[in-house]
Amino acid sequence: MAQRKPRGMGWESWIDRLLREAEKRGEFEDLPGAGRPLEGLDRPFDALWWVKDKVRREGLSYMPPSVALRKEAHDALLAASQARTETEVRRIILDINEKIREANRKTIEGPPLMLVPFDVERVVRDWREPRVE
Repeated sequence: MAQRKPRGMGWESWIDRLLREAEKRGEFEDLPGAGRPLEGLDRPFDALWWVKDKVRREGLSYMPPSVALRKEAHDALLAASQARTETEVRRIILDINEKIREANRKTIEGPPLMLVPFDVERVVRDWREPRVE
C-alpha cells in the first residue's frame, strides 16, 4: 500500500476505498482465524497483551531480578551442600554473598529482596557435619 491519499478526500473515505478494493481482489480470503471470534474479547483490556502473548507463544519467561537472586541464593546453598571440597563450598558462598551485598547496596527491581549474606563458617560447618564419621 504505497499509494498516497488523494487531495480533498477524507482519510476515512480513502481507507474505506482501499479496503473495499482489497476485498474485491480477494486479499482477505483464507486468513488464519477466519470465521472464528477474536481471542480475548471477553477479557479486560491489557496494554501489554501482545508482550504476554509473545512470551507465552515463544515459551519465554521473565523473573524480576530480586526473585532471580533469591532463586540463585537457594541454588547456591544446594550446590554448596553437594560440593566435594571445603574450598569449593567457601567459593560458592563467597560468590553469592557478593551478589547479595551488591543487590542490597543498590536498588534492585522486583519485590523486596529480604536476603542477607550467608554465614560462611556456618555453611561450612553444615557441609562438614554429615562427612565426619
